[in-house]
Amino acid sequence: MSALISDLSFILSYAVPVMIALMLVSLGGLFSESSGVINIALDGIMIMGGFIGALLVLYVGDALDMPTQLRVVMALVGGAVAGMLFSAAHAFASIHMNANQIISATALNLFAPALAVFTARTIGGTDRINISDTYRLNIPLLDDIPVLGPLLFERAYLSTFVGIAVLVIVTFIFYKTRLGLRLRSTGETPQASESLGIDVYNMRYFGVMASGFLGGLGGAAYLISFDNRFNGDFLGLGFLGLAIMISGQWKPIRIFIFAFLFALMRVIANLHDSIDILGNVGLSSEFYRLLPYAFTLIILAFFSKESQAPASLGEPYDQEKR
Repeated sequence: MSALISDLSFILSYAVPVMIALMLVSLGGLFSESSGVINIALDGIMIMGGFIGALLVLYVGDALDMPTQLRVVMALVGGAVAGMLFSAAHAFASIHMNANQIISATALNLFAPALAVFTARTIGGTDRINISDTYRLNIPLLDDIPVLGPLLFERAYLSTFVGIAVLVIVTFIFYKTRLGLRLRSTGETPQASESLGIDVYNMRYFGVMASGFLGGLGGAAYLISFDNRFNGDFLGLGFLGLAIMISGQWKPIRIFIFAFLFALMRVIANLHDSIDILGNVGLSSEFYRLLPYAFTLIILAFFSKESQAPASLGEPYDQEKR
């Protein structure tokens, strides 16, 4: 029993930071798609956020000899801003130019890793940026709480608390503010929204830019808290974020729940060799690596039938249409 508890504690200690990163990316997709703009560029946005975060931690942090947690704050803010600026290209193409939203986002997904790897090689001579695993912190008193203390407050990451705060703020915005109501109405019936004085273009720009901000934040959070090594690829985590958003039916709390489930699969796939109970099962490592993607297909097969996507999702806004 003690071995089982030890394994569960080990899995959860890694699953929580991964969950936070996936949740942030999924909430980013929620903003964009609630406004009516498809954003499958989340993977590329994550890459840019992680890349800028890594550069800031490694080069700027060392150059200024910054304290550990200040480096983390700088990386998270820098990654979020980079993601927001990167998403501006998708916003301009899909909203202002009425371009195909899938093609526009795909172009960003292809451009992001190429730009990141080229820049990394130019600066450091290699496409890998390694950062040390020194960004944990203990919260006094709270880390003594049974069960929750070791999981959330002992050797924790600042990004965990940032993610929880973001979830609360996003939920409040979507269901308790006029901004959230206007954003959702823009994705459902943009012509009716305009007749009520809502600027559809501004709302959609806000949705896509907020999507980029949270996607970049998620990329930086994942790099700081789990990967610790940037090589131009997050192995499709941005697409997993989209799957979480769809499985969660575009609702923040359900997104949080599915992000946790997907994070468990991801951690098991990456760290199965270190989990004693799985070592006794005898399954091959290839099985565990396939687990997150098979889980994605199964979840989407069950929940896609209940899809409640915004009615005008993916449709360029036409002021003449009624």
